[in-house]
Amino acid sequence: MKNKSYFDDLFIFDMANNHQGSVEHGLEIIKSISEVCNRKGCRGAMKFQYRQLDTFIHPDFKNAKQPKHIPRFLDTHLSPDQFSDLVDEVKRNGLQAMCTPFDEESVGVIERHNIDIIKIASCSALDWPLLERIAMSKKPVVCSTAGLLIDDIDNVVSFFRHKNIRLAIMHCVAVYPTLIDDLQLNQIDLLKERYPFLPIGFSTHEEPSNMTAVKIAVSKGAKLLERHVGVVTDKISLNAYSSTPKQIGNWLDAAIEAKKACGANARLHPKEEEIDSLYSLKRGVYAKTDICKGEKLDRNKVFFAMPLQKDQLHSGNFSEGYVVGRDYKVGKPLMQDEIDQRDLLKITYSLIHQAKGMLYQARIPIGRKFSVELSHHYGIEKFSEVGAIVIDCINRKYCKKLIIQVPNQFHPYHYHKLKEETFQVLWGELLLNLEGENHILKSGDQIVVGQGKKHSFTTKTGVIFEEISTTHHGNDSFYDDTKVYSDKSFRKTKLDNALFTFEQYDII
Repeated sequence: MKNKSYFDDLFIFDMANNHQGSVEHGLEIIKSISEVCNRKGCRGAMKFQYRQLDTFIHPDFKNAKQPKHIPRFLDTHLSPDQFSDLVDEVKRNGLQAMCTPFDEESVGVIERHNIDIIKIASCSALDWPLLERIAMSKKPVVCSTAGLLIDDIDNVVSFFRHKNIRLAIMHCVAVYPTLIDDLQLNQIDLLKERYPFLPIGFSTHEEPSNMTAVKIAVSKGAKLLERHVGVVTDKISLNAYSSTPKQIGNWLDAAIEAKKACGANARLHPKEEEIDSLYSLKRGVYAKTDICKGEKLDRNKVFFAMPLQKDQLHSGNFSEGYVVGRDYKVGKPLMQDEIDQRDLLKITYSLIHQAKGMLYQARIPIGRKFSVELSHHYGIEKFSEVGAIVIDCINRKYCKKLIIQVPNQFHPYHYHKLKEETFQVLWGELLLNLEGENHILKSGDQIVVGQGKKHSFTTKTGVIFEEISTTHHGNDSFYDDTKVYSDKSFRKTKLDNALFTFEQYDII
């Protein structure tokens, strides 16, 4: 299911009952809020609430004053036709239409009004007859989680994913208005960690002048945000948690500013000014003694000092064993283009550290009883292009391995006469060619590679996948390409386990 692009950067404006039972006032709210949203260049949705009051409220309680919601709902009631006018206005103003149904019949009205998204209120999140009817609509769903236990949220998530419904969930606190101490914004982290496959949002009820909460929510990765909205007139005031158009403008500005401040999720190439600033503080490599062309460098022949000159070898890329391409006098800077920097060990270590970084990011612990080998097929010098890192966990009548490929590594076409394998992707994306047929496997996907089945694999993103198989035999890999080394001493490199030890790596 593709959730991400649909819900990302969606601002939800909840009108609720702030139309006060007046279509004209509802139209004014839509026009005022949409003008602000469009002016800020934001993607917005105006949200309504539907209740079929003839059946939603028990006949014996139609005149009751308690709970307080009963007279409020009755006093602000709009007919389906009146709501239809509001929905049309929402779409004319470039916003998506969204609605919270509180009964099954209202879902039918949502369908007839061609509402884009259904919102489930926290109070209805365990109303299974209602959820069943919502799922039947096949519309995208956003669900608030106020007052729910984690088991409850698990059930809701499982229910809608089983029904193949696009789903986002919102951290929400049903205290009106919500005080700072009650915001519990770390719950966004918890929900992201537990449901990494879902967009997580924040439905807010704090006092409208509070811009701190939305900034924190954005910084924690909230993909969609919700506030109650309304318009003040001579006769109509707003509750303590609803925002005027001006306040919504400030709220949107705060969210936009926070998003800009947070920047990208991936590590970016540094800006030139940052590179220049740091470059000026690096130490250059200088000749400590006279050095003759063709000599190998070691620490006794050089010293490190400021300033680092343009194109000079620096302390960070120095390695013993480099060969100089000309003579150097004492005190002279060693230049990068005059040094043979081919260092296969350094290249190999760089790939290993990259693989470990992937394990960190994927939060995959590997314990302490394992062995590691580099599978490089055409020699270690081509390992960055062809090969994989193989972590052998167990090999009995059954076998388990973790296989890691850095981005754009390729494993050549081969088969096994004795071994049957099952691949399951744990992180990243695997491009598998099995008997001439291409398969794209993402996190959680698995595929069986039978005995004698020719296969190759690669990855654009980097990938970690688990290989579960029958017993592994050392001479059971057969390659189509005759250029692949048949001698395992050239094709395999065993590593010291210490390179993959995670002393401080705690997995919760």
